[in-house]
Amino acid sequence: MMSFSATTRHVSPAGLRHLARRHASSSSATSKVFADPKSAEFLAAAATASSIPRLHGLPEVIVTGRANVGKSTLLNAVLGRRNLLNTSKKPGRTQTLNFYRVGSPPGHLVLVDAPGYGSRGRPEWGELFDYYVQNRAELRRVYILFHAKHGLNEVDRMMLSSLDEQCQASAGLKFTVQGIITKVDTLRDSELSKAIKSIQKDIFDAAPTCLPPIITSALEQPHYGVDQVRQSILEACGLGKAETKVYRPP
Repeated sequence: MMSFSATTRHVSPAGLRHLARRHASSSSATSKVFADPKSAEFLAAAATASSIPRLHGLPEVIVTGRANVGKSTLLNAVLGRRNLLNTSKKPGRTQTLNFYRVGSPPGHLVLVDAPGYGSRGRPEWGELFDYYVQNRAELRRVYILFHAKHGLNEVDRMMLSSLDEQCQASAGLKFTVQGIITKVDTLRDSELSKAIKSIQKDIFDAAPTCLPPIITSALEQPHYGVDQVRQSILEACGLGKAETKVYRPP
């Protein structure tokens, strides 16, 4: 079992290192595409369907989740930057679809940051997200973030169910869906196994076609799961092969 540090009420550094060792992997494709953090660049913001940019056919992934789930912090870590995406404790900071190129020009792929949904979201944000998902030919995968401590609520389940229906209708040929569990550092070591298993069950109950979730901690050091997110993005975009790992407690 992972040790619990009496000096912290959350997952200990030793616990995160233990997780990292158990799930460690490497990829030359990952190192190439994400090798130069400075090459990641903001391209455009879209507040309406008509303003969604045309970006020369690069494969895209979109990331969404409830407000304050740690989306901007995680994406900055994935891109290797501290503040390419603005972070804020105030819900609703992201109000448009924001497009970021990954890799030096012309780029390898595009990462799309979507506004948060739920009680803090606005109807027009949801309509914009739905339009993008239903009509964007370049879309390869939708990532939905879930806070490790809070789990899923009814809005999360509705979002998963809706995306799952679209995946099944296209036999997964249009896009795939994957959950990302964030902020595992907010859990005690003793809480981790139960919380992760509960979230996994809720995800698969709502969306049977959803890929196994990736477990992350992007705020505490060492980062955990960030490389797995990168590998998953590359696999979704046809640029590499990701290792599909389901969390199994020690």
